[in-house]
Amino acid sequence: MKSKNQLLYAATFFIATSFGLLRAQSITNAEFGIKGGANMSNLYSGNVDDKNALYGFNAGVYAAFPIADNIFIQPEILYTTKGAELKYNNAFVNGTGRFRLDYIEVPLLVRINVTKNFNVHFGGYAAYLVDGKVTNETNNGSFNFEDNINTDDFNKFDAGIAAGVGVDFDPLSIGLRYNYGLTTVGKERSFLGTTYTFPDSKNSNLSLYVAYKLN
Repeated sequence: MKSKNQLLYAATFFIATSFGLLRAQSITNAEFGIKGGANMSNLYSGNVDDKNALYGFNAGVYAAFPIADNIFIQPEILYTTKGAELKYNNAFVNGTGRFRLDYIEVPLLVRINVTKNFNVHFGGYAAYLVDGKVTNETNNGSFNFEDNINTDDFNKFDAGIAAGVGVDFDPLSIGLRYNYGLTTVGKERSFLGTTYTFPDSKNSNLSLYVAYKLN
């Protein structure tokens, strides 16, 4: 709990400082646009790997405010899907379980235009859970656990760090970004006097996106 509070304090300070910089800068040369793309997400509890990946999407809007030559503060508002997929096969049954979480996500990034057509960006993100469900498809049929597992069973807030690269062909841009979650997805529960967290894991997400500058 202490580390989670420290993370929230750090995120608040980062956001407040960034918007303080924006107030001190002219927005005459600000960029505004829309973006969207595909996600390859997973849940991790130890090392991050590419097993059990769940494919989804991201879509939203962005702005970029110059704070120095070729350096921008870039806030975004996205609807993004995350989660994991598990395929299993044993002597009795085989199938696929899917754990899906939908978020409204707000990245706050520093974007550096290394060249006219190439940028790197890094920073953090905060997200709010709007939907969560677990489904299971087997050779004996499909089962939906939404009646037993819903958004109240998960932490509503997620936060982490983000970094990526982009290739710019004004007004279009193509980019690749990785989000590394720092907060646990599941809540603490108690059963027969034992406290546990389910799921005791964090979000990991790789996004491929296309952005279109509107101005």
